[in-house]
Amino acid sequence: MDIRATVGDLTVRHPAGPGSVLHALEVPAAGGDTCFADMGAAYDGLSGKVKHRIDELTAVHDFAPILGLGMDADKLAALQVKYPAVEHPVVRCHPRTGRRTLFVNPAFTTHITGMEEGESEALLGFLFHQADIPEFQVRFRWEADSIAFWDNQATQHYAVNDYFPQHRLMERVAILDERPGTRKGPAQEAVPARFS
Repeated sequence: MDIRATVGDLTVRHPAGPGSVLHALEVPAAGGDTCFADMGAAYDGLSGKVKHRIDELTAVHDFAPILGLGMDADKLAALQVKYPAVEHPVVRCHPRTGRRTLFVNPAFTTHITGMEEGESEALLGFLFHQADIPEFQVRFRWEADSIAFWDNQATQHYAVNDYFPQHRLMERVAILDERPGTRKGPAQEAVPARFS
């Protein structure tokens, strides 16, 4: 899935690619860390009973509840036609390592397929919480010119918003998946997105 959303004059592209790189241009004097959660460790930390329950489930992922906020109805409807909600396994095997990872997050995962709404909400809430457990996280403290490089297929990240009224300016590059036979045309130049 390849999602583009525009906020003001900024276009954000979110490919489901293997990795991302973030470069700090300006950072606040204090705060603004990024927490990374190891979703393989989050899966490993579940009980055998829960693992058995979720291993074959799928869940719906939809950009609209978060990226669609503030969009006018026509633009949102057009994007939903172009980028409809999709189903992904709740537990995904990493394509390179084979390790089982949780593949749900509160920003995009809306519900578990075929499950009653209340049960789906309760189970997803429990699974979302796995990313919040400190033992499964690292906290990256930014300095000017710091660079973070992470595996989108095995981690989740959260930018701690604790530095107002200071600001930070970052450049982000997403790495596209290069599978044999998927490239169409010449390679495209990566253009970093700037955001704070």
